[in-house]
Parts: sequence; structure tokens; C-alpha cells
Amino acid sequence: MSDDHAYQAISAYDHPISRLAPTPHIDRIANEGMRFDNAFVENSLSSPSRACTITGLYSHQNGQRMLLEGIDSTRTFFSEVLQQAGYQTGMIGKWHLMCTPKGFDYYHVFWDQGTYYNPQFLGQDSHGKYIREEGYATELITQHAIEFLDNRDKEKPFCLMVHHKAPHRSWFPATQHLGMYDNVTFPIPETMWDDYATRGSAAHTQKMEIGEDMELVLDLKVDSVGAGPVNYARTIAEYGRMNAEQKAANEAYFGKRYNQFQEDKLTGRALVEWKYQTYLRDYLSVIHSVDESVGEILDYLDRNGLAENTIVVYTSDQGFYMGEHGWFDKRFMYEESMHTPLLIRYPREIKPHSVCTTMVQNIDYAPTFIDYAHAKKPKEMTGLSLAPLFQGKEPKNWRKSLYYHYYDYPSWHVTRKHDGVRTDRYKLIHFYGKGGTRAQQENQYQNTPGTREYNSFQWMSRSGYIENDPDINYMELYDLKNDPNELHNIYGQPGTEKITRKLQKLLDGYRKQLNIDEY
Repeated sequence: MSDDHAYQAISAYDHPISRLAPTPHIDRIANEGMRFDNAFVENSLSSPSRACTITGLYSHQNGQRMLLEGIDSTRTFFSEVLQQAGYQTGMIGKWHLMCTPKGFDYYHVFWDQGTYYNPQFLGQDSHGKYIREEGYATELITQHAIEFLDNRDKEKPFCLMVHHKAPHRSWFPATQHLGMYDNVTFPIPETMWDDYATRGSAAHTQKMEIGEDMELVLDLKVDSVGAGPVNYARTIAEYGRMNAEQKAANEAYFGKRYNQFQEDKLTGRALVEWKYQTYLRDYLSVIHSVDESVGEILDYLDRNGLAENTIVVYTSDQGFYMGEHGWFDKRFMYEESMHTPLLIRYPREIKPHSVCTTMVQNIDYAPTFIDYAHAKKPKEMTGLSLAPLFQGKEPKNWRKSLYYHYYDYPSWHVTRKHDGVRTDRYKLIHFYGKGGTRAQQENQYQNTPGTREYNSFQWMSRSGYIENDPDINYMELYDLKNDPNELHNIYGQPGTEKITRKLQKLLDGYRKQLNIDEY
């Protein structure tokens, strides 16, 4: 699993961006297995998504509704079930759930998000301390993954989770990949200059626009003018972790970018397009290291006779905006962030070059792994096993719709709370909740002094990052067949009454069935 890896940036999905920045090793999983074209998340945010993956439960069921706190660690993790079934289990890289990894014979995980250079790891042998390791995060994760495979008990089956920090913001490439796409000009998305004319206030009050909200220091490493103190400190902290050789390489490269930026004095659309191109060049350079990592692990499986009987899964914790609607980041129920890449190889059951168009969700991963471990799925797990889909057939009783719920407001990028339902053709979204600092009262941890959510909220409130947004309660409706870019909200338009009633009934049904207590 990678962090914030858009399907648009995996060449197996044949998006115009990925054609210019291919991912041949990740593509191997698709070419030798199955590409899922309709894989989605239940909550497009890192920790909540990871909690869904490890528990097979929706956010309100596993407790992790918001980014920094919440997971109910008394819930069953699929790693525990596999461990009890005789599997040797390992977890390496980004954990980002505010509890000690459980159900793992071995873990070696980052502090918080981790850093790209010389990150700190916690393991069973580090005596509760996070220990700095020299190197680039993606390469260190790969090294530890191969060490786990080398040192495992060869008499036991194994389950290894390899979770990369990359390509999470703020996109620091490995020194050998700095500038690798500087001579590539990526296509501008057709929705780049979207004015959100048919949508409600949430699309207008967000803070994830490349033009307005992508920061020159934190994201593009060129200038401190206008940088917020927290994000400026985060960028300086990454540089501060580098050793002399790493720092020299980064300062030489980004120093040249800074000088050119100062000379060009870009404004208006030219500045936005420069930001977009620079963002993609760094983001895709970071992904190149992830692709190399996948190649190393696949080669290891081949060399050691493990490829035939090992299920290999590649996914991201959610989708990501590559300039669509003028945005970066994720969070919204709109397609680019709800839609996540999912590639699975299992030679014993999946034919090469298979494509699955059935709608699946990240709550389905845990039941799938338990199914293939021949273990019993806990009754509480909501997700479905993907095993029947490996044969290329969709079971008659498979779900025909998906439920989505985003809770993390007021917080970074100030994306409003919303839930909704998606079918193969339509999407109904309900935006709701108090606006601005008034919304704090709706959130448990933001009201609890001493928690990270509380401290984060206090900073955003004092700095003016959280503005006086309106209280909202409105719907949006999209016809994905006729409007795949979701530019035209047709809620309330004549002729949509029947489909609106049908979707509202579906949405109400999910809320009742799942005991949703907030909408």
C-alpha cells in the first residue's frame, strides 16, 4: 500500500499522465493478474482508510472517523485472525493508527507519517523508542521487507504488509531521482479550471486548490513568502533530517528551481500551471522509487519460488487529485479521491490481464485475506471477500451500491462533512454540519484537551485557517454515465425525481442498517 497514489499515476490504468511516467513494475501485477477498475474507499483519508482496511469495518464502526485519533483497538484486526490461523505476520512502514500494531509477529513502523529522509522506526526490539535510520524511506521499507522474507519461518505461511509513505505530501524524491521528469510536460486536466458553478458551498470553501492552497515552501520548495509557520517548519524539518550528502543534492536541485522561479516572476494562470507541472514532477519522481520497490519484491518472490502461491496486492489508502477541478489532495466523495487503485496477482486463480469492473471497497480486503487463510471471518466484519471475483464472475448477490462517509471537519483542507451513495451510474451526496469553529462541538477528540485533534484544531483556529463557513445541509446528484467528470449537479432538476427517490431510499437504508449516528 502506498499513500495518496492516484490511479491516474499507474500506467496499468492508461491515464495520459501515467503514459508519460510509466510504472512498469506495478503494472506487472496487473499484467500477470487482475486490474480492478471500480475500487473505492469508504472514507478518503489516510488513517480512517487504513482502519477500514485492517478491520473490514466502516469508519463509524471501527472508531477512526477523523485523521489523528479514534480507532477502537479492541476491534479485531485481520492480522490477528491470520496469526491465529498459523500465519507469520509482518507490518513495515506507515502504520499511522494511534495504537500499537497488533496481530503481528514482526513490525517495523514509522513515527506518525514518517519522513522521506532518515526516518524513525519503532519495532519490538527498539524498547518503545523510535530509532533513526539512515537512508531514503522507500528504500529502507523495501530493505526491511526483504529481511522479513529472508528471516521468516519457512515452515509457516506468511502475510506481509509493506506500507510506503510515498507519495504523500510534500513529495521529496530520492536524490538519484531529483528532476527526472523536468523535461516532461504533463497534460492539463480538462476540468482544471472548473468554477464549481452547479455545486454547493463545500466545493467553494475547500482549501485544496493548486492555485490558492498549494504552498511554495511546503509543496514546491521555492519561497518562504506567505508560508504558514507549521508548514514552513515541516519543510525545514525534512531538510534538517538530511545528512550532508543528501542535503547537498537537494539544496543544489531545489536551489536551481528557486533561482529560476525568482527570475520568471510568474502570475495568474501561468503560475498555476507552473505549480501543477512542478507538483506532478516531484510526485511522480517519488512514485518511481515505489515502483522500483515493487519490482525488487516481485523479483524476490520469483527467485525464491514463491510467486505461484503468493497473493500480491497493490493499492493506495485512497485516490488523489492530479489537478482535476483545480485540486490536489483527496477527501471528497467525487471520483478522483473515492476511486483507488487496486491490482491483485494470484497465478493459481487469476488469469493474466484480467479486468474486474465490479464495485469493490477497501472494507473488503480484510475478509478476502481471512478467506484465503481458511479462517473464520468475525461476524462483525462488514466487508465482502473478493475471492469470487478472481474467477471473473460477479456473484448474483453482490452489492449494487456503495456507502461513503467523510467526517474530518473542521480540519486540514476544510473539506465539509458528507455522506452518500454510489451506484454503477449515479451518485447522491449529502453535505451537512455546522460551519467554521462551531463544528468543533460535533467532534469528540477536538473537544478533548491533550489530544492531537484538540491541539491541531486550536492551532488552525488561532491562525485563522478555519474560516466562518456557513452551516450546511444540501444534496448533490451526478449522472456518471453522461457526466463522468461530475461537473453538473442535477439534484432537483426536472426529470430526476425518480432516480433521486431511489438513491435517497438506498442512502436511508445504509444509515439505518449500519446505525449511522451522524448525517
